[in-house]
Amino acid sequence: MIEGKITRISGPIVYAEGLDGCGLYDVVNVGDARLIGEIIRLKAGKATIQVYEDDTGMHIGERVVCEQRPLSVRLGPGLVGTIYDGIQRPLADMYRERGGFLLPGQRAEPLDVNKKWKFNPVLAAGAAISPGMCIGTVQETSSILHSIMVPPGIRGRVLQQLVPAGDYTVSDVVAETELGEKICLSQYWPVRKPRPYTQKLTVSEPLVTGQRVIDVFFPLSKGGTAAIPGGFGTGKTMTQHAVAKWCDADLIVYIGCGERGNEMTDVLTEFPSLIDPRTGRSLMERTILIANTSNMPVAAREVSLYSGITLAEYYRDMGMAVAIMADSTSRWAEALRELSGRMEEMPAEEGFPAYLPTRLAEFYERAGRVTSLCGKEGSVSVIGAVSPPGGDFSEPVTQHTKRFIRCFWALDRELANARHYPAIGWIESYSEYADEVKEWWDKLDPRWASIRLDALDLLKKEQRLQQIVRLIGPDALPDSERLVLIAAEMIKNGFLQQNAFDEIDVYSVPEKQILILQLMMTYYHKSLSAIKSGAPLMKITDLPVREEIVRIKTTVPNDRLEMIKAVEAHLEEQIGNIERQYRKVAAV
Repeated sequence: MIEGKITRISGPIVYAEGLDGCGLYDVVNVGDARLIGEIIRLKAGKATIQVYEDDTGMHIGERVVCEQRPLSVRLGPGLVGTIYDGIQRPLADMYRERGGFLLPGQRAEPLDVNKKWKFNPVLAAGAAISPGMCIGTVQETSSILHSIMVPPGIRGRVLQQLVPAGDYTVSDVVAETELGEKICLSQYWPVRKPRPYTQKLTVSEPLVTGQRVIDVFFPLSKGGTAAIPGGFGTGKTMTQHAVAKWCDADLIVYIGCGERGNEMTDVLTEFPSLIDPRTGRSLMERTILIANTSNMPVAAREVSLYSGITLAEYYRDMGMAVAIMADSTSRWAEALRELSGRMEEMPAEEGFPAYLPTRLAEFYERAGRVTSLCGKEGSVSVIGAVSPPGGDFSEPVTQHTKRFIRCFWALDRELANARHYPAIGWIESYSEYADEVKEWWDKLDPRWASIRLDALDLLKKEQRLQQIVRLIGPDALPDSERLVLIAAEMIKNGFLQQNAFDEIDVYSVPEKQILILQLMMTYYHKSLSAIKSGAPLMKITDLPVREEIVRIKTTVPNDRLEMIKAVEAHLEEQIGNIERQYRKVAAV
């Protein structure tokens, strides 16, 4: 331990001297209350420290004790289903101890040190080991089989001792190497250091969310990165909630970074009551929550993203597909700006520090699909919400984020005001993962790529025609162009819009998504062919099958997809009859 004293206080930034021998990013206990802090700048024994707790009332001259270790999180059984703050303090435990307000210097163990877990060894004493290898398992929840892995820093190569199957706490030693290194059910890892892996793999499988606009138009791959930018009230949090509930990830890490308290309250109260559609049990059995609301210390907001992605990497190393919801990275960037201003650094655009792009890159680059040290394939998918002031996508956080992500789900204010959910605009949004996931979709339905491009092209045509309609009205357009407006409206209302409160419409399996879109594009192309044969548009739009197509998303459940094919056959027959009728008239 190295001890110094405080010389200056500037909000969450504290200056201290006498810390010779400390390292950058070492953890320190600041002041008489022993608040948790981290050294972020060093110069000749003088340290600049960011404090992760409220330091109101702290005085110059109070002592600072350096622990000579980096800020780390404890990894082991018991993480899943727990609610933490940014420095991995379990909020539920602290609430039971001291009430609803965090007190300066209040501590609690990240994992329950008294609870015993059933440990089942998969190796025997004398077995050769390597970092990352699984030596045993613990059934953490009904859906999470927790692997007890050899920590990456272990140098021994042979298990000298291994305990038999039985009940152990997270602090108990379950194995020992020939060099005397001990392996417990839990381990520590620095939050700012990415966990090692053997190889980074290309992404090839989509993260299926059940949201049609995402899965079909703007897919995200497992191991990919996405951003959801949008102004206040456009539905960023609701979209992340839907993805968290319905996506086919094995584990969800939800990070509430600097959001309003009422939004985090909704998450904390709703998630435990939500039913996981895959297991029929509580969604919290595959969820870790990190809550750092806007009224909590700003420095803890800055570190919460690193804590969350470290937890995700830990489960990735077990061979799981993990999805991170970061809500929102704009509040995280604002924390960087405030801390940078306290340290009197030269500001860049809009007051953000010059290293903002570097920090964003460090975060998003920790996503990916990898081969872990034990040879298993796992992935971390990152979905970050961005809250640009006034919905201005040209502000620095949004622009820098676009440099490091490959999937952009831009929320549209007009759609949100029209109660169109999800309000993902199809003009500004894009996904660079479409080519990577094409092979997966081809196995499911080879028509996906062509239907997707055809529908997007139709929506772009409608966007251009709307500019003309605003000037001269729709009646001045020829029937073929009015058909574009009608077909695009069908896609918007019958495909892109989903009802989160409808049991059938809230989630669509990929097969249903393709069949619905194919049905609508068939309507458009068959109708266009009939119009070219001389049929009036009114004759086609009066067919009752048109309304049936728009409602089919809520009338056909995921296990009755043959009903959609029957409607398509009925559609072709009805429009085909009209086309043949007017061909005969034209021939006469």
